[in-house]
This record gives sequence, C-alpha cells and structure tokens, in this order.
Amino acid sequence: MVKIRLQRFGAHKAPRYRIVAADSRAPRDGKFLEILGTYNPCTDPATVTLDMEKVNKWINHGAQPTVTVKNIIEANKDKSN
Repeated sequence: MVKIRLQRFGAHKAPRYRIVAADSRAPRDGKFLEILGTYNPCTDPATVTLDMEKVNKWINHGAQPTVTVKNIIEANKDKSN
C-alpha cells in the first residue's frame, strides 16, 4: 500500500520534512516513490509547499495520506504551488 507521509530531514533540533509518496513498508527516512512537497514547522507560521496535482494523482491512484499529512493538505487546499 502506498502512503503519503512525512520524511524528516534537516539539522538536529531544526526539523524539516518532505511530503512523499512511499510504500508503507519502507522506513520513515528510507526509499520513496515521489516528492510531493515540503513542510517546515520551525517558521512562524509553518511553511508548506505542495504540488496539489501530484497529491491528487496519488490519492486517485489509491494512496492513503497519514493523519498529519491529511491535515496539512486540508489546510492548504486553496493554495497550489
């Protein structure tokens, strides 16, 4: 099963995340299928860039977003980068 989830990168105590489509069996920071956007919680407000066309493509193909990613997508539906 394909999941749309966060992949952590960035420095120690300065997390940044990629929003990726990945196999649910792959480790959090492991192999992924495609990068869909980024999320930076350290800025105020949090910075999100999403390619909604890619997100919608993966969801239409059966990918399941995690709870956190679903909340990020819903908060940024009107914005498309």
